[in-house]
Amino acid sequence: MSSNTLEKLQSRFDPDAAAGMNEVFQFHFSDAGNHYLDIQDGTLNVHEGEHDDPSVSLSMSTDTLKGIMSGDVNGMTAFMTGKLKATGNVMLATKLTSLFPNK
Repeated sequence: MSSNTLEKLQSRFDPDAAAGMNEVFQFHFSDAGNHYLDIQDGTLNVHEGEHDDPSVSLSMSTDTLKGIMSGDVNGMTAFMTGKLKATGNVMLATKLTSLFPNK
């Protein structure tokens, strides 16, 4: 995953939407390795690699993530068609677009 995509996510992060939230979003990218987002009460930290105990794990290509974040791809459709695989607290994945709104 290019650092550019990560920087975009960081710049779009909405701390208000993450108030009181303590969750880890693990991403397994088919084309860019593993990264995780650690959200702790309105703060965001992005790490490379694997978290020991993520709240939710999401497997997809970086293109699928970009599409979901831009609104071009419906996350539920991506999930139903197998472009996105999720384990753990799958409902958390539905919060990604509110945590990282298009500004």
